[in-house]
Amino acid sequence: MEEKQIVKMEVKQIVKIVVKSIIGIVIFITAMASFTLVGAGQRGILITMGKVEDRILGEGLNFKFPFVQSVKKVDVKTQKEEVGVSAASKDLQTVTSKVALNFHLEATQVNQLWQKIGKEYKERIIDPAVQEAVKSATAKYTAEELITKRSEVKDTVKLLLAERLKVEYIAVDEFSIVDFDFSPRFNKAIEDKVTAEQNALAAKNKLEQVKYEAEQRITTAKGEAEAIRIQALAIQSQGGAEYVNLKAVEKWNGVLPSYMMGGQSVPFVNIK
Repeated sequence: MEEKQIVKMEVKQIVKIVVKSIIGIVIFITAMASFTLVGAGQRGILITMGKVEDRILGEGLNFKFPFVQSVKKVDVKTQKEEVGVSAASKDLQTVTSKVALNFHLEATQVNQLWQKIGKEYKERIIDPAVQEAVKSATAKYTAEELITKRSEVKDTVKLLLAERLKVEYIAVDEFSIVDFDFSPRFNKAIEDKVTAEQNALAAKNKLEQVKYEAEQRITTAKGEAEAIRIQALAIQSQGGAEYVNLKAVEKWNGVLPSYMMGGQSVPFVNIK
């Protein structure tokens, strides 16, 4: 009898220990389930029995009712999305472009975004919006303008995207056109045009150089002619032939030059 009583007491003690352990585990699990940790750059969307609450959980440790409330954590830091778009320009040229969008979710409205769209906001909202904005902007410019006015095209797309995504609680931080690509035929036409313009510019420069050199020669010739005219006038004003003889004597080096006429030497100065 005593042994049976001892066994019963031991069983009761074991049961008490097990019960206490279970209660402790339940309390621990309940306590753990009552709190959630929201990381840096995140917001917590509080959901009660499937209903999205107005309360948004900030960074750090937050309380929630265990087992009846769950938390969906979303990133509100700047994110990047790259999209490939095929569109038609104003002059009906096919344009294939790769664009990049930097954006972030509005921290105070992530619960409405989740309620309205869910976690697939990139596929359901952002990508289609980028496609629509790029195609709309591309259609306003010719293919050549898409190259020469790239900065203006970028700003146009960014403005369209900002207006489109704002109503979906998504803010546009920056938009970039990574690359433009056209059909091989159009690329060849652009190359030929550039080559023709370069050749025309080179020919124009050469013509300008020829004209400049011709003007220089004309100016030089006019100067020389004017000098001869002035010299002739000076000679005439100084006595003509007598003045010439005087100048020759002034430059004479002492050696009497002569030239042959009929076998006799004749002085180069007429000495009377």
